[in-house]
Amino acid sequence: MSAGRKTRSVFGLGLVAAGFAAGLGAAAARDALPRFTPLMSTSKTVMDEPIVYPTGAPAKLTAGISALQPGDETGWHTHGMPMTGIILEGELTVDYGERGTRTYRQGDVIAEAITVPHNGRNTGAGPMRLFAVFVGAEGLIATKPIPATPLEAPR
Repeated sequence: MSAGRKTRSVFGLGLVAAGFAAGLGAAAARDALPRFTPLMSTSKTVMDEPIVYPTGAPAKLTAGISALQPGDETGWHTHGMPMTGIILEGELTVDYGERGTRTYRQGDVIAEAITVPHNGRNTGAGPMRLFAVFVGAEGLIATKPIPATPLEAPR
C-alpha cells in the first residue's frame, strides 16, 4: 500500500471513529436528560376538594401569567374549573377564610381551590408571578369575583 493511500485509510478510519464517538456522546447526553419531570400529581385541590373536569361543552385550556406587585391582592374569588400553577417569582399568601392561609414561594406548585373562596396577596418584597393553567370548557368563567364577608375578610 502506498504512503498516500495508507494516510487516507487511517484518516478515513479516524473520521469514522470520531463520528461514531460523537454519535455515542450525543446519544448519551440526550438519554441523560429527563424527558418529563412531574411537578405535581394530585386528584384534590389544596383545600382537599376533588378535582372534577367541567362537562357539557367543548374542553378549553387557558394558560397565562398572573402578576402582583408587593402588597397587591387578587380580591376574593372562586374558580369555575380546576386551576394549577407554579410560582415563577416572589411570594403569594392565599387566605382561605376560616380554612386558614398558605404561603407559596418561587418553584411551589399549586392545585388551587375551586369552590372555596380565597384571596391572594403578594407578601414578598418584589413582584410575584404565577404561571396558571385553567382546565375548563367553552363558556365557563375561570375566575369569579365575590364580595368579602366578615368571616372571609383578610386577617
